[in-house]
Amino acid sequence: MKGVVVLLLVLGLMAPGGARADDALDAFVQDSRAKVKAFAGQLKGALQAAIKEGGPGHAIPVCNTEAPEIARRLSEAPGWTVGRTSHRLRNPANAPDAWEAAVLDSFLERAAAGEALATMERAERIQSGGRDTYRYMKAIPAGEVCLTCHGAAIDPALAAKIAAYYPEDRATGFALGELRGAFTITKTVED
Repeated sequence: MKGVVVLLLVLGLMAPGGARADDALDAFVQDSRAKVKAFAGQLKGALQAAIKEGGPGHAIPVCNTEAPEIARRLSEAPGWTVGRTSHRLRNPANAPDAWEAAVLDSFLERAAAGEALATMERAERIQSGGRDTYRYMKAIPAGEVCLTCHGAAIDPALAAKIAAYYPEDRATGFALGELRGAFTITKTVED
């Protein structure tokens, strides 16, 4: 029996500990979806509160300081990293790595073929830095409220405030429903 388990591990049909590899990936996807939902919900709530308090200009510090803090809190579990990325960045700290850039490209291709961004995601188990790692990304379509700061027609005073926080900003000119970026999650596989 031990030889069968070893063979299944080599073939990738089982994860260490006897669970099927697909089951382990499925569990990771479910956990990732929950983290994305928490991230999106917390960020949206903070942005809405800031806008209600003082308009869109009050939302810029939320994205600048609170979004990374939300990601940090969601990354506290050992082995987890939670964040956002895009090809058109506002914050250079969110630059995509090679895997993320390839997934963003595939999201653009899938969207061009007619697939809905709202449900677009990708997950897989890869080798990274000599370790097995789970990777997950969920597309973020540009919503109506996003266009205030990320659209083609940004109020000049707001644009100046954005530039003060993000002098290298490339995250403008988006149209409603266009791929704004993606939530990205990494989890190191425990041995």
